[in-house]
Amino acid sequence: MKFKKTHQQNLVSKPKRAFNDPVSILKSDPKFNPIPDQHVPPADFTYDVARALTADKMEAIKEAGKIVFHSFGDSGGIYGTDIQTALAVQMEEQITSADIKDAPAFIYHIGDVVYFNGLLADYPEQFYEPYKSYPAPIFAIPGNHDGDTLVQKGDQPDNEPSLTGFFDNFCTPQRVLPQGSSYRYTMDQPWPYWTLDAPFMTIIGLYSNIDGSLDDRSAAEAEQDQYNWFVGQLEKADPDRCLILAVHHPPYSLDTSHGGYQDILDAIDQATKKANRYPDLVLNGHVHCYQRFTRTLTNGNKCPYIIAGAAGYANTYKSMHKLAKDPDTQDQKIPTPFQTSLPDVVLENYNTSEPGFLRITVDNTNVKAEYFLNSFEGDNIPVEPFDSFTLNWKTHQFE
Repeated sequence: MKFKKTHQQNLVSKPKRAFNDPVSILKSDPKFNPIPDQHVPPADFTYDVARALTADKMEAIKEAGKIVFHSFGDSGGIYGTDIQTALAVQMEEQITSADIKDAPAFIYHIGDVVYFNGLLADYPEQFYEPYKSYPAPIFAIPGNHDGDTLVQKGDQPDNEPSLTGFFDNFCTPQRVLPQGSSYRYTMDQPWPYWTLDAPFMTIIGLYSNIDGSLDDRSAAEAEQDQYNWFVGQLEKADPDRCLILAVHHPPYSLDTSHGGYQDILDAIDQATKKANRYPDLVLNGHVHCYQRFTRTLTNGNKCPYIIAGAAGYANTYKSMHKLAKDPDTQDQKIPTPFQTSLPDVVLENYNTSEPGFLRITVDNTNVKAEYFLNSFEGDNIPVEPFDSFTLNWKTHQFE
């Protein structure tokens, strides 16, 4: 008997976006795991980077007139940590081979530290072992896999509340040696969403939960704790520092699996309008590739949005997320710059073939981002960045 789809089956199938549309249709019932009540939020969600860096490093940053750091997401190597480790070695060399004034000061992880569900038992293999020789602190925000409790294919049923592994490794009261590893200390970040205060920049890190939303959609406006905190942080952010926003789910993506997240895009737009302050750079993960967009605001200001989600979980070429095919050419290789269906959003560059990470430099005037590639074959690692740009964050124009 020939199979015929029912009307009901058609209704629950995933709508397909136009290949040039960077934002997906809003989910009608997104999955949301609240932060468990056992965790008591502190009075202040800000963290001074000087608490984690040495006095010598802080002095070097001051003398250099700039701060440099690494950033990426989606690193948890549940299918093997070879790519994670190779990227870690590459980043280590950028520190050890550089003068202290030019060396990256830390990693800022954009989420999905451990797959599938951020369990404590998986941290030694997927986090501490790959970065055992990285000689600087690692900060993080959670991704969906760090907060999820859903049983995945090949995964064991969870016996831990949401975010248990994240809290026990990134939000401890003091920095201590974690259980099962002696390679690096835990971090003492204040909360899953938090603000990093550093010379020349402020990084606001959001937790976009499981399906890409800051708060339970059914909550009243006064009870949307993260969104209201976000507005307050935008209002408080020092105008004389570069403002960077980090959130796991991207507002824009042209990949075939996810696309951009409307809830996150709306939250950013509404919060920035309310606070009258827009970030100078937006960092995302979740999509397992590299994509860089430029959004031109109504006042002509430019804001780069970067997806850097190819840091280890995708450990083969086939597992990298690819862009949608152009229906006219049937080609996934889109010439850049590429105008998306949104008149204010342009795809500037992308890489869906190799793993990589960001090195970001911020000074009193500019923010420079460089994306470095590695190789699934382990050879021919390029020294020069695959992509780079410099934005004057005071004028909001590219140099």
